[in-house]
This record gives sequence, structure tokens and C-alpha cells, in this order.
Amino acid sequence: MQVGDTNSWERTFTEEDVRLFGQLSGDQGIHHITPDAQGRIMVQGLLTATLPTKLGGDLNYIARELVFEFIRPVFVGDTIRCEVTITHLEQVEERTNMQSRWVCRNQHGKEVLTGHTSGIIRVPAHSQ
Repeated sequence: MQVGDTNSWERTFTEEDVRLFGQLSGDQGIHHITPDAQGRIMVQGLLTATLPTKLGGDLNYIARELVFEFIRPVFVGDTIRCEVTITHLEQVEERTNMQSRWVCRNQHGKEVLTGHTSGIIRVPAHSQ
């Protein structure tokens, strides 16, 4: 792992995803339940934000700060691809300080979410 490395992941959001996340989070605004004039149901912003956090989980990353900019709405049926780029790594004792930035784009290549994070990667106790 080094500065400049990128990881990506994509998923297509379903109506069931929105329903379940609404139950779990309590975010059940009318725009997440009832289709708009074009028949679309909007995905919760924090559900969209699970894409970069999923990639952090792959690295055993513990976030200390997360900053999100929600640029445009995501709707049920949209496929979102998130790309995370490592911008800083620093080994300190039993952990690595890490910073990264991300951009998430819909199936049309339009940015829907950007942001950055800082946190740590800890070496699991059983692997020390």
C-alpha cells in the first residue's frame, strides 16, 4: 500500500436497499418512500456514503474524520462507482495513519459524491 493507490467498488441501489436503510437509520423522508413526478425514489445520502466506507473496511481502516459533499441525488436503479485514492500514509508505532479522498460517479459518469477522510489502520493483535 502506498500513496496514489486506488481502490474502487460499485453497486446498483434497489428499492429494498432504500427501504431497509430507512428502517435501520430512521431516514424515511417522503422522497425515500414515494416516487417523484418522474417515478424515481431517492436513495438516502448516507446509504450512498456506504460505498467509500466499504472500501475503508476492506483495509481495516478506522476513520477519525469523514467529510462528504453530496453533489447530486442518487435514485433507485442508479449504479454508482466509487474510487478511493490514498493521499497520505505514515507508519507510527503499531498503526498507520492514512488519509484518502474519493469520488463516486453514476452510470452516466456524473459525480454524485466526493469527500475525504483521515484515520488509522491498526495491525490486528493476532498478527503482531
